[in-house]
Amino acid sequence: MALASFLCGLIFGFGLLISGMTQPAKVLGFLDIFGRWDPTLAFVMAAALVVSGTSFALMRRPRRPVLAAQYLWPTRTDIDRRLVVGSMLFGIGWGLVGLCPGPALLNLASLMPRVTVFVLAMATGMIIKDQWDGRMSTIITAGDDTLSPSTDG
Repeated sequence: MALASFLCGLIFGFGLLISGMTQPAKVLGFLDIFGRWDPTLAFVMAAALVVSGTSFALMRRPRRPVLAAQYLWPTRTDIDRRLVVGSMLFGIGWGLVGLCPGPALLNLASLMPRVTVFVLAMATGMIIKDQWDGRMSTIITAGDDTLSPSTDG
């Protein structure tokens, strides 16, 4: 299982390198639709959609996965505030720096200060979000206990 994960990560990393997604200037050029727009990443995204769509269609066939006991498909389909806010933060970060998390981690090897700062900020944001979720679940659980009907007479 670890070997399969490693190989998938390696293929993903090479795909990022070959496509130019690790070059912030190229990504920012793609996002600059009113300036010197570089449409080449649109082809990368279209190819990714074709590959992933085909793969999901093939995996939906009712058979057991090769490297796991069962498929673990997501069950939620709703769009809530957390999804929208998270998507906005992701897009803002991508637009400001020209990197998303995968390419940013790959670019850490370059030791460029702005990439390092971006990854540290991203990790800090993830830690803060996890702590926030933990506090919220504690508050909700405590609230449920105080709102529960008492079994005392």
